[in-house]
Amino acid sequence: MIPPVTPKRRRQRASVRALKTPSIIAAREFLRNEQAFRLGTLVTESPHPATLNFGQTAREDLPLALTMLQTVDDDIPPVAERVLADPDFAALVDAMTAALQRGGRIFFTGCGATGRLAILLESAWRRHWQAQEHGSAMADRVISVMAGGDYALIKSVEGFEDFQAFGRQQIREAGLASRDLVVAITEGGETSFVIGTAWEGLDRGAAVFLVYNNPTDLLRAHVTRSRDIIDAVGGRVIDLCTGPMAVSGSTRMQATTIELLVVGMALETALRRGPHQDHATREAGMVDPAGAAGEFRRLLASLRGPEATEAMLGQTRLESTTYRERGLVTYLADSFLLDVLTDTTERSPTFMLPPFRPLNDRQSPHSWAFVKHPLHDTEAAWSAMLARTPRGLTWGQSDYEALRAPTALCRQPPRLDNAAIHAFMIGNEGDPDRASVHPAVTGIIIGGAEHPPLAPDQAFGTAAREDAACADTRFILQIGPAPVHADDGAEVFAIPYSAPPSPLDLWNHLALKLVLNNVSTLTMAALGRVEGNGMAWVSPSNKKLIDRGTRLVSSLGHVPYEEACLALFEALETVDVARTRGEEPEAPVSLAVRALNFPEARMI
Repeated sequence: MIPPVTPKRRRQRASVRALKTPSIIAAREFLRNEQAFRLGTLVTESPHPATLNFGQTAREDLPLALTMLQTVDDDIPPVAERVLADPDFAALVDAMTAALQRGGRIFFTGCGATGRLAILLESAWRRHWQAQEHGSAMADRVISVMAGGDYALIKSVEGFEDFQAFGRQQIREAGLASRDLVVAITEGGETSFVIGTAWEGLDRGAAVFLVYNNPTDLLRAHVTRSRDIIDAVGGRVIDLCTGPMAVSGSTRMQATTIELLVVGMALETALRRGPHQDHATREAGMVDPAGAAGEFRRLLASLRGPEATEAMLGQTRLESTTYRERGLVTYLADSFLLDVLTDTTERSPTFMLPPFRPLNDRQSPHSWAFVKHPLHDTEAAWSAMLARTPRGLTWGQSDYEALRAPTALCRQPPRLDNAAIHAFMIGNEGDPDRASVHPAVTGIIIGGAEHPPLAPDQAFGTAAREDAACADTRFILQIGPAPVHADDGAEVFAIPYSAPPSPLDLWNHLALKLVLNNVSTLTMAALGRVEGNGMAWVSPSNKKLIDRGTRLVSSLGHVPYEEACLALFEALETVDVARTRGEEPEAPVSLAVRALNFPEARMI
């Protein structure tokens, strides 16, 4: 328990803050100008009562901590059942069907976790149509627009989600037209970038739907930008609020899961209704919206069986031990490369892990986990994963100036083009620097129809085994109906689940998402990166996360919001200095709390 800050320590701290350091100036600007990003009243930012002691439990009792995480997933089926039977969901399916029938396109927009969801939906759509004869034209009818472009799949682009103008510009460049549909997905319901894409859709005469995870009345009462766009779309909203997240604010978990379930089911239903139907879209045994909540319950039950539970706990123990010993994990994947990359990428801001580093960066720390395709070189791996060529951004100084971006962005525009994307080597090229770190763990990720993974004539399995041969430890994680038998000493984590037929492979995507979310969150909590059920190691890379970090500092340090904000900005300056040296910095939240209690040990 962290003691309250004494009056003496507060006076000492106040005298330090009388200095006009860059961090103090930035903190005061945030407090003065960014009231709109104080989001503590939102349900998605609140602590879940079932996981209040999750962090400590994960360090002492992993099975119980896993049960706590899975309990929160039980909040999803009742909401999904209600929404999937609601006229608003039927209207969304009708809008998707109409856009396809009139020759238009469906645009999914998002940032962070919802941006990666948008890209996953597009990829699943493309994979289906590319497998059909004469399906290439239909493959281009779904488009994803993520804040920062495809580059942000790997590494969040700082500040992009905070500006409506950026969302407007990206969807304009994607060619939005009046016959199209925009499905703007924002977990909190308040993300400026996503709201900007919705406004651009309305201005261009396109149909627009909003999808979010907070109660509509709450958003309208507390967030002006949300109220304005909700009113403007005229009730075309899908409210998917399931309650708080398992880890407070970690919307990559329950919020994005129900978004994948509901929006994915809407897209699949429109696909089956729409033009150019084929036998694959009429296969017996497919789940329709009326049965989707029941199938999701069956999936949750499958993941709670003894084999699945032991598999997730086994992988968690392996990964947490590896990271404690300063080792690295490399995942090898094929059809589900995008799913694995998404979970691996999202660990970085949530738990302040080193992000993936590009080829020409030899100074930054290695990412603790990485993902590769053992069959393709990097350019081919990116195209295979996305089912298209990447869409990088080529904005320069004049573009940012025209968008009235912050001065720092205008002066030093980030490289977000395809060359920058391809610098992240997710193909089969070797990385001697990474290979020299031990213990080295390599895992083959298998889902759905990819079994059996180790057949002699299975090209992916053969290439993956060759890549994994030099690892200190090897494992196979499989989610599917068939048993796996490793003949090369690899540890097998098998999760039995038989997914129903699905043109978009929706149920296997959901199954893998749930498993990876549980394993990565449980691993980070076991390593002490969750306090209670708060993101004690969050990386405050945008205004929403700065607010979240400030609230956590305020709670742990027993100080008012304003004082916590000043301490957090000082900590962020220290973190930036460590990163420029190629070091792994301490969490800014813990730095700030310690400085609040011991001001004589000033951070800067």
